[in-house]
Amino acid sequence: MRDEDVRSSCLAALEVLAAQFGEDVPYVGGLDRGFAFRGRRVPFLNRQKGIYRAAAQAGPAALAIQTSFRSPYGDEATEDGFRYAYRAGSADQPDNRALRAARELAVPIVHFQGTRPGWYRPSYPCYVVDDDPVEGFVLVTVGRMAGPLDEREPVLVEDPVERRYLFRQTRVRMHQAQFRGRVLPAYGDQCAICRLKEPRLLDASHIVGDLEDRGEAVVPNGLALCSIHHRAYDNDLLGVSPEYEVRVSRRLLEDEDGPMLDVLKGAHATALRVPQRRTWRPDRDRLAVRFERFLVRSA
Repeated sequence: MRDEDVRSSCLAALEVLAAQFGEDVPYVGGLDRGFAFRGRRVPFLNRQKGIYRAAAQAGPAALAIQTSFRSPYGDEATEDGFRYAYRAGSADQPDNRALRAARELAVPIVHFQGTRPGWYRPSYPCYVVDDDPVEGFVLVTVGRMAGPLDEREPVLVEDPVERRYLFRQTRVRMHQAQFRGRVLPAYGDQCAICRLKEPRLLDASHIVGDLEDRGEAVVPNGLALCSIHHRAYDNDLLGVSPEYEVRVSRRLLEDEDGPMLDVLKGAHATALRVPQRRTWRPDRDRLAVRFERFLVRSA
């Protein structure tokens, strides 16, 4: 039995939570409410263990898997998916049987990836596509939701090229989410320039790009910025000096185009709000490299 009714109810409830909170969902006040199924509340996951099969299910396959915030998503990544470890013990231990049954029945599962303490990013639909009981791992990849918006169904992508592309995209977004989950709390969940506190409008901006030297996804290489200041910073319309002074490009300062531009211009020559903990503050050497680029492009 595939428990398609339970899985459909679970995914539909996750869509509602995504509309309410965005891609990252809190456990308290969000996931802890569970989802409705035949007059009862069913938990989305069990935070005490990684492999979860709900009591409401009749079939043997897992409903969800979980990776904690402290476990980097890409540690076991391959070109085709990521390797998810069995629970310690025999391959026939109940949780491991549930994980292996997900492959045998080709059912969609949810991967709850911790992005910061108490917050998760649900990835769905995911599928277990390979099983290695000797090494104690399964291979998990991502599928896609297909069909009209009000009748979307989970689909396992058969084409290996498309499957790899979808997994790469998911992996990149997850790394970005984890980076955001480290940077935003360091800044008190507010923009370092304008102090905006709405989480869904805040981003973690790299000082040095993640594909460049010293572009690691660490807090000293990040700035918590609202969407408008992030976009301006990425396009070198706004810079931050090694002395933590915000600078706006001459082009914007000399332009006159309404109140939103005035908001950007008002940040010129103001002090960046930095984390209280010294080890979290923006790295001055990285800022110097990025600020030189800003000065050249904004001249």
